[in-house]
Amino acid sequence: MDYDKLALDLHKQFKGKITTKLRDESELDRTKLSAYYTPGVAAVSKAIADDHSLLPTYTWTNNLVAVISDGSAVLGLGNIGPEGSMPVMEGKALLFKHFAELDAVPITLNVHTADEIVATVKAIAPSFGAINLEDIAAPLCFEIEERLKEELSIPVFHDDQHGTAIVTLAGLINSMRITGKTLKDCKVVTIGAGAAGTAIMKLLHTYGVGSIVAVDSHGIISDMRDDLNDEKKALLPYLDTSVSGSLEDAVRDADIFIGVSKPGLLTEDMVRTMAKDPIIFALSNPTPEIMPDYAKAAGAAIIATGRSDFPNQINNAIAFPGIFRGALDNSVRKITDDHKIAAAEAIAALVDTPSAEEIIPSVFDERLVPAIAHVIR
Repeated sequence: MDYDKLALDLHKQFKGKITTKLRDESELDRTKLSAYYTPGVAAVSKAIADDHSLLPTYTWTNNLVAVISDGSAVLGLGNIGPEGSMPVMEGKALLFKHFAELDAVPITLNVHTADEIVATVKAIAPSFGAINLEDIAAPLCFEIEERLKEELSIPVFHDDQHGTAIVTLAGLINSMRITGKTLKDCKVVTIGAGAAGTAIMKLLHTYGVGSIVAVDSHGIISDMRDDLNDEKKALLPYLDTSVSGSLEDAVRDADIFIGVSKPGLLTEDMVRTMAKDPIIFALSNPTPEIMPDYAKAAGAAIIATGRSDFPNQINNAIAFPGIFRGALDNSVRKITDDHKIAAAEAIAALVDTPSAEEIIPSVFDERLVPAIAHVIR
């Protein structure tokens, strides 16, 4: 299947992926028009002006998410700008609607500093019930999310970070059930310390993983290096900093490899040096750090990728529709680490009998959104 051609054809045919529709689909007569618009709507506006908490009672903000990007880190395409990011933001809105019946509006910003993005999002926030940040490059994304979480009274969630981390943890929980290992005793190696990698490491640390070794393009991240930026220095409390060297050194005797970096970085020889029954999450898209058949040939017990044409696709679409459904339904103002862990456990629990070919449910599993939404309270 030529998905590039199909995508171009479908987007051209339908001129995008989303639209709006009326909630009240009954006939719009003069009486209703006078209530929904002038003069009746003035009473609703006054009620909200007097009590802002009534906004979701009387408007669609009870079900509305803003999907916001500046186009600086889109898929594997990099900084392609706000115009180039719009099809991806529309796609996110499609997923919100299809899987969780949430309305979502894609917003692409032609501003690119933390101050500008924060100011813009704060200015439009009264129009929405929640904010989904998307495809904003690291390290800027960390500052933007933290500031918005502190300064807004609605949930703010950077899906590139936390959606990926939640689904990764869910997959690892079931991997433990298959291999008989426990995460607190495992040595985990991650390569890639951007948005997704940082969030994965922090969530695994919070969950109680015993040892996490992080690798970037210059080798193992440790306090013995003098070239770390502020974001990587902030990672040190979550890491095993007693080791140094290259990726090859890091993976020796490791139980788990998590890649959110570049294709081809993990070799069969490296996999053979890992602990018994190694678990490989090679999540680089579209080409993973090691192809599944190579990892399997080298002895991997469980293999996951970010692709849909292999088993065990680690895709944040498994998590974020339920996260936002629960947040809006239950008036959650901040999505916490406890929420993320509860969501990961809920996802993992949907696989009754995990196997090497099935460690997480399909994104099309109709139980996903209700199960996740139930624990976001």
